[in-house]
Amino acid sequence: MQTLDDIDRQILNLLQSDFPLAAQPYKVMAEGMGISEAEVLDRIGTMKSTGLIRRIGGIMDTRSLGYYSTLCAAMVPGSRIDAAVAAINRLPGVTHNYLRDHEYNLWFTLTVPSQQEAVGTLEELESTLGIEIVSMPAEKVFKIRVNFDMEIGNED
Repeated sequence: MQTLDDIDRQILNLLQSDFPLAAQPYKVMAEGMGISEAEVLDRIGTMKSTGLIRRIGGIMDTRSLGYYSTLCAAMVPGSRIDAAVAAINRLPGVTHNYLRDHEYNLWFTLTVPSQQEAVGTLEELESTLGIEIVSMPAEKVFKIRVNFDMEIGNED
C-alpha cells in the first residue's frame, strides 16, 4: 500500500470535497497548497497508478438533466464473463460495471436519454450475449455524500 504524506492527504481532501471549478483546477489547488501544479499532477498520477485513486470525475443528477437511469443485473456463466463485460463496457451510457458473488453476478448502471432507448439497448444486449438482464430503475433516489477525511488524527 502507498504511504501518504501530508501533501497527498491534502490533495485527496481537495479532490473529494473542495475541487476548484476553474479552467485550471490543479493549478488553483497547487497555489492554495504552496506547491507547483506539476507536483499536484505527479502526485495524483502516482495515486492513480497505484490504484489508490480509481477515477476523478463529476457526478451528475441524471434525472434533472432529463436522462433515464437504471441498475441492471444479469446471470452470466463464468466462461462468458469477459465477453459480457467487454460488450457492456462498450456502451457509452454505462457508468458502473461490477461482479458480485451472487446468482445475478454481473451488475451495471445504464444512463441514456430515454426509457425507450434503455429498453432497446438492453434488448440488444440480451440478444447479442444470450442472457437475461433485469432492469431496476430507482423508484426513489437517496444520495448519501461520503467523504473520507484524510488528515492524520481524523480517522474516526
